[in-house]
Amino acid sequence: MKFPGKKLLPLLVFILACLSILRLVKIAINTSHSSSPAAAFSSSVEQKVPSNAAGVHIGSHKTSLNATLLAPKEFMFLSDLIRRKAPCNLLFFGLQPQYLNLSSINAGGITIFLEDDPYKISEINADSNGTHIYEVEYKVPAKKAYELLKHARESPACAPATSLLQQSTCKLALRSLPKQVYQLKWDVVVVDGPIGDAPEAPGRMSTIYTASMLARAGTTTHVLVHDVHRTIEKWFSWEFLCEENLVSSKGKFWNFSISNHSNSTRFCSSDTVRIVN
Repeated sequence: MKFPGKKLLPLLVFILACLSILRLVKIAINTSHSSSPAAAFSSSVEQKVPSNAAGVHIGSHKTSLNATLLAPKEFMFLSDLIRRKAPCNLLFFGLQPQYLNLSSINAGGITIFLEDDPYKISEINADSNGTHIYEVEYKVPAKKAYELLKHARESPACAPATSLLQQSTCKLALRSLPKQVYQLKWDVVVVDGPIGDAPEAPGRMSTIYTASMLARAGTTTHVLVHDVHRTIEKWFSWEFLCEENLVSSKGKFWNFSISNHSNSTRFCSSDTVRIVN
C-alpha cells in the first residue's frame, strides 16, 4: 500500500517531535538526580574558577586552582635564593599562596607579608611564630605612574639620602607601614603587590620606591620585582633599583642586589633612565 507523499510528511514530523520530547524528559530526569550543581563541572579541568575561590592554609597548603601565579621556574628561582639566605629577614609586598611555602623555608627567620586585599588575609591561616601578615592600604592608582616619576626626579625629598622614611614628604614613600618594617634590616624584599593590573588599580610605584629605600638602610639586600614585563614595574625598577644592581633574572622576576649608600644623593651611578611617552 502506498502513501501519498503529502500525507507521509506530517506523520514523520509528528514522530520526530515525539522523539525530541522524550529525549528532553530523559535529560531532565537525569539532571534532577545529580547530587549538586557543582557535579556537572567536576569533570572539566578547564572550567574557570571564581577569583574568590578557597584560599590557602599554611598548615595544609590547600591551594585554589587559580591561585598559583608563579611559573615553576620563578618559584624555584625565589626559593633557591631564600634557602641560601635563611634564616633571614624576609619582606613581601603582596601575598600569594606559594609565598607561604617560602616562609616555611625561612624557618628561624622573620617573614612579613604586606597585603591590601582583606579577603586574601581572611583566607590564610599564618600559624608560624616567625610569619606575620599585615593589612595595608595603597591609594595611588597605576595611571599616576608618570606623574609620580617626574615628582621623584624633581623633589629632593625623594633622594636616597633621606634618613627617616616614615617622615618623608616624597609622594612615593609609604609612611604608614607597621613599625617593624622600618626597624628591621631586610635581607630579601619581594615586590609583587599591589595588583597594578589596570589604570585605576593601585600601582606598584610606591612599593618599588619604598623597597629601594628599605634596602639602602641595610647592609646588602636583594630586592626582587615581579611582573617586570609590565611598563610600571620596568620603569620604576630601572629608576630606583638600577640596572647596575641587577644580578639575575628568571621569568618575570628581576633580582637586584642593593648595598648601603647612606650618603648617596642618587639612586643610580649611571645616567638617569630616559623614559619616552
